[in-house]
This record gives sequence, C-alpha cells and structure tokens, in this order.
Amino acid sequence: MYKQITIPVKTIDIHQPMRWLVLGWRDIGRCGWVSFAHGLVLCVFGLLLMGLARNQFWLLAGAFSGFLVVAPVLATGLYALSRAVERGEKTSWRLVLHTWLSWRRHGSARDGKDWRLVQFGLLLGLAGTGWMLTSAALITLLSPVPIEKPLDFLRFVVLARDNWLFEIWLGLGGLMAAPMFASSAIALPLLLDRRVSVLQAVVTSWHTVLANPVPMAWWAALIMGFSLLGLCSALLGLIAVIPMLGHASWHAYRELVDASALPERAPHGN
Repeated sequence: MYKQITIPVKTIDIHQPMRWLVLGWRDIGRCGWVSFAHGLVLCVFGLLLMGLARNQFWLLAGAFSGFLVVAPVLATGLYALSRAVERGEKTSWRLVLHTWLSWRRHGSARDGKDWRLVQFGLLLGLAGTGWMLTSAALITLLSPVPIEKPLDFLRFVVLARDNWLFEIWLGLGGLMAAPMFASSAIALPLLLDRRVSVLQAVVTSWHTVLANPVPMAWWAALIMGFSLLGLCSALLGLIAVIPMLGHASWHAYRELVDASALPERAPHGN
C-alpha cells in the first residue's frame, strides 16, 4: 500500500508556464541528443502513420488521437532526464531505458512490480478510444456524406458552410480534453518521482488545476499550440517540441506541488 497523505498544492501566477518552457530548453541543452531523440522517434513514428493511412481518414484520425492522448506517457523518459539534471546525475539512454522498463523489475518486497506508469498509460489509451468512438459517431450521424478520406473531412466538415458540424466537433473535443488534461497535468511526473497510487496522483493533478485555473488553462493552450505547430510543420517540429514540452512538464510538477513528505521512487525503478 502507498502512503495516503494530502499532497500540498502551490498557487502560481500566469507567467510561470513561460518559465517552464525556458527551463525545458535549459534541460535540452544539458541532455543534448538524448532529448532530441525522443522527438525524432515520435516524428518518424508519425510520418510512418501518415504514410500507411494517408487515404484512410478514420485510421489516421484514430492513430493521431491516440498519439496525442498518450503523449504524456511517451514523455516519461524526458521527466526522468530532467529529474537527473536536477540532482546533478548523469543523463543517458541507459537512464531512459531503465525508466521505461521499470514495470518489469521488482520494487520493494511490499510493492512488488511497479505497474503504475503502465496503468496510467492504459487509462489514457481508454480515454483516447472513447473520444475516437464518440467523434466517429458524431460525424457519421451529422455529416451529409460518408467521410472516408482526409479530404472528405476537410471538404464536408471543416470547410462546410451549411452546418455547424465542425464547431460541434471542436466543442465536444474540448469538453473531453479538459478532464484528460486535469487528470494528467502533473500525474505522470509525480508517479515517476514518488511512491503514490495512480488514484492519488490523478486527484492531486485535479487539485492543482482547480487551484490554478487561469495559469493551467494557459499552460494547456501552450501545449496545444506548440503541438499543432509541430504537427503542421510536416511533423518535423516535433523533434524540438516534444522534448521542450516534456522537460517543461517536469518543472511544472516541481513548481506546483510539494511531494517531499512522500517516499521517493528510485531512478532505476526500485
């Protein structure tokens, strides 16, 4: 059992998210190619998806919806690198690999294998699947023609002048994205850093967002804006955007909560 205590949440001003981005760039400078490699891997993965599903709208939409939803999980290695930089420890692919494979090794005799990061990733994956099914149902019911290719979506949904389908679709996406952001804003860095349950990490993340609604809304907008910039640059921008946002998210966690009363999770996953 994990120690169940109330984790103190700090209040911040609206300028703090910009500071996190600056600190994220600082960490990239200290980690070098190990950071950029995260973005490069995701860029190549995205290009492969586009190549395989370029004429199949629903396959492409589903792949990228899932891709964006689990992005915080994919950035776990970046959180571990920022944690090492903070502690003056060596940063390398070995640390990243240990972080990714921590679920395979035993923790303490009491805790057994540490499945928390895997569990949280599965929860985000289920949320992404729910959004995809809801989105497909909405467009299938309200679109004037069947949507089969990306160009169909652009012509009959995005650029359509005779209905509000695109606006409804965006609104629904926002309603579903808000609780996912609130649940994951600081949950994964907290799970990586301390021995807390998934439920406690999610509740703490919600408390953080509710205590700082305007700064966290601005942070969510920055994440979305830079992510769109990366996607719209033929995915090449993701090479820099992903490590920047990943490292910045670690600093967001460090400046938003005080988890010092909780036992640490060792860098190698023990």
